[in-house]
Amino acid sequence: MTPAMANSETDFIMPDWNAAPAEVGALSTTRHGGVSRAPYDDGAGGGGMNLGAHVGDRPEDVLQNRAMLEVLLPAHPAWLTQVHGARVVDAATVSGAPEADASFTTQSGVVCAIQTADCLPVLFCDTAGRAVGAAHAGWRGLASGVLQNTVAAMRDAGAAEIIAWLGPAIGPQQFEVGPDVVDAFDALGCTQAFKPIDGQPGKYLADIYALARAALQSVGVQRIDGGGFCTVTEAQRFYSYRRDRVTGRMATLIWLKFP
Repeated sequence: MTPAMANSETDFIMPDWNAAPAEVGALSTTRHGGVSRAPYDDGAGGGGMNLGAHVGDRPEDVLQNRAMLEVLLPAHPAWLTQVHGARVVDAATVSGAPEADASFTTQSGVVCAIQTADCLPVLFCDTAGRAVGAAHAGWRGLASGVLQNTVAAMRDAGAAEIIAWLGPAIGPQQFEVGPDVVDAFDALGCTQAFKPIDGQPGKYLADIYALARAALQSVGVQRIDGGGFCTVTEAQRFYSYRRDRVTGRMATLIWLKFP
């Protein structure tokens, strides 16, 4: 395989949420299946599926990766400029790449999309198949309420019961944080999500999946699936900023299918 050739071993993750209606389409990419060269490659010398245009990769390679992804989608994704905040936008009305960390839609064929490389991607849909959403949940966004805001925006748009899926993120044995992060989640009362690290005063291991579940449950979302990945340790499958610093970005996407 030459560096410009696509990796033929695509590896998409389909959410394992049993309650999602047939009207919903969704997937999460990995580092496999694209054309990006090292350090954005697939981890085994082949082309990588880097979808981030802001990480130093060759623009032509990112465009080719995005084009290969879009073959599977009903439209161009509504990409965001993610800023680790809590703003939610309507993906059907955005132009360009607005600063926001979550989007939702009630229109068929509109694709909500977020990019990650350790932060938590969260997908939402309602059980009636009327609304979907996607959120980028790093610890700052989680502490600021990005998940709660996404749920509120979907409910305002007429969503029925909302369910959620937690995509690939840094695992609970790898996410080292300081007391500032612990303090930021006081309001959630989720102390069990932090475990002190032996011999390292002021250092904790944080469970980003547990924090997300607590945030979702605080606004009445009870059906929550996913959350069994670790982007840091699964180096052959996922990009990880904490592990590699210079690396690619994966995408997690959701849409309502055309009738």
